[in-house]
Amino acid sequence: MNIKSNKEASIGMTWRIIGIFGGGIAVLFVLFILSLCFGEAKIPATTVLEGLLHRRQDVMEHNLLWDIRMPRTVIGILAGAALAAAGALLQTITKNPLASSDTLGINAGAYFMVVLGMVAFPAMQHQYPLLLSAAGGLLAALAAYFLSGGKTATPVRLALSGMIVSMVLGAFTSALHIFYKTETQNLFLWGAGSLIQLDWDGVKYAWPFVVALLGVAVFAGRQFDALELDESTSRSLGQRVGLTRAVGLGISVLMAAVVVSVVGPIGFVGLVAPHLVRLSGIRKHRLLIPASALWGALLITAADTLARMVRSNVGEMPVGAVMAIIGAPWLIWLVLTKMKNISGSGSGQSSMSIGGAALRMRFAPTAIFMTILLIVIILVSLSLGGTRIPIADLLGSLVHGGDQSYSVLLNLRLPRTLVAAEGGIALAISGVLIQSAVRNPLADASIIGVTSGAGFGAMIVLVAWPGLTIFALPFAAIAGGVVAAAFVFFLAWRKSLNPSVLILLGIAISAIFSAGIQVMIVKASLWSSSSFIWLTGSTYGRGWDQFYSLFIFLLVLVPLAYYLGRKFDLLAFGDESSTGFGLPVRGTRLWAMILGVLLAAGAVASVGTIGFLGLMAPHAVRMMIGHHTRRSIILSGLLGGLMLVIADTIGRTIMAPTEIPSGLIIMLIGAPYFLFLMYRSLVRR
Repeated sequence: MNIKSNKEASIGMTWRIIGIFGGGIAVLFVLFILSLCFGEAKIPATTVLEGLLHRRQDVMEHNLLWDIRMPRTVIGILAGAALAAAGALLQTITKNPLASSDTLGINAGAYFMVVLGMVAFPAMQHQYPLLLSAAGGLLAALAAYFLSGGKTATPVRLALSGMIVSMVLGAFTSALHIFYKTETQNLFLWGAGSLIQLDWDGVKYAWPFVVALLGVAVFAGRQFDALELDESTSRSLGQRVGLTRAVGLGISVLMAAVVVSVVGPIGFVGLVAPHLVRLSGIRKHRLLIPASALWGALLITAADTLARMVRSNVGEMPVGAVMAIIGAPWLIWLVLTKMKNISGSGSGQSSMSIGGAALRMRFAPTAIFMTILLIVIILVSLSLGGTRIPIADLLGSLVHGGDQSYSVLLNLRLPRTLVAAEGGIALAISGVLIQSAVRNPLADASIIGVTSGAGFGAMIVLVAWPGLTIFALPFAAIAGGVVAAAFVFFLAWRKSLNPSVLILLGIAISAIFSAGIQVMIVKASLWSSSSFIWLTGSTYGRGWDQFYSLFIFLLVLVPLAYYLGRKFDLLAFGDESSTGFGLPVRGTRLWAMILGVLLAAGAVASVGTIGFLGLMAPHAVRMMIGHHTRRSIILSGLLGGLMLVIADTIGRTIMAPTEIPSGLIIMLIGAPYFLFLMYRSLVRR
């Protein structure tokens, strides 16, 4: 009986292998032909086949086919194969189903180094592009892996660490784009993931690396198989586990770096393709790696063909954005259906502390001191800028008793400074509420997709109806943030709004809206405009309209959040304990998320997409007073307002009359601090 069942299983596996490889090759061939047919001008399939078999130099379609479209299609196949194989290896090395070159930050690291190389050492970037991108990718992968806890990392922690590393590197990349517009302008389209090739140079550069690295990975397949076992078992079988992991990581980083250096960062291929293959039952790496490479090539070719088939009136979408739109739903499906223990267990998994004892500062004196400090900083901010106002004249102008020559200047600076304070207050309190809801101190509006959703809503107005910007922008940003959050809540409801599920779904939704933002920036050529500056977070040109609208948000939502603060405190004890206290956990978590989302969306509508502030302020307050939601709401709000006013002041004075977006300053300050928080979190575990 066992012999018969084993034989049937063997036959079944054989047919699955035939289906994976035979079916994949057949579909890839069809997509290969289709990709050659579509473009600026359609070429009939018969002409494509004729050109492939018998090229004639005097036929324009044949020249277009071989000189433009073939290099693009071939580089897509190579890129898809490399990214998918890298994803399969990374998932094995980390024993984590969410590992890939984009979730580990490899793509972001390689992209940052290429942009930095173009600015700082263009000669080296031109001669050794792989060296720079590989160095950036390797450092990013190591940072994400070790900050997530290494071999003990849970899927959600690895995904969160990779996203954080990507955000940090993205902050510095954005700074380079803003300060060096001319040098990096051509890299923005490339940074969205573009297969456009003008000749065969990219293919000639990439194919030897991709083929050689794939060959090494397949040849070492048995060693990678051993990593699927328990580490002690692998060592008892004579396997050098550490060396195998290092080789696998090196191969993965090099393959991703080759791709990024030629076509830019493309996400989700390394996540989707290996899972498709593993669902068929293939586990041995000598089959898994080539099968993943085949289906990765198929995915990229399909995405690129789809982008060309559905061209809009402004052109085709970057393939990186198309893959995000395809891959993010896959991540959602994976989280909701295939991942059972995504949050892990043990200490530290759901704690609201990430290392370090609270200073136990007294609340009332601290609140009074921070309030006075915020008022003083606002007055100092009003006095600084391209034209400096003496404090005495400033106070006189404010009370209409002094030199009135500064009144016009104050009418520009005063609402701007107050909007910065309000925006910082809203973002910081939003961070407190969202962190309470998901029970994770490393979460904020950007992690659960609200920031990118609000940015996408605002970009629709900026691109489609620029004349309505002043009136429609806040409503569009709020609507975008609410829609993004609603998607996350709706999908996570069946999982009882599990904190880990919320974070992973937020990452997926954020990827979709970020892809939309990229498309609009590229197609509307906004990378050097005020719209792109607004996306990094800017208080430039803010007036009394923004002040009054954000003031209404704070006036309504902050007292409500304070009133519910005692209930939010109980969420930190875990679902079972909170339920034991009689707390309706799902409803309370939903209220915290709703209030946090509305505050974040209102802030984005007024000051743009500012990252890290909603992470830093609540954590700094917890270090001062410990976990106490009501007190954290007050102190975090004051600290957030203080930080954004200081950033706004620095931005408009340090390089006056040129202004640095305040959101960029917050990111540059927050990025190293945030990595420090991740390190503290790791040490505490």
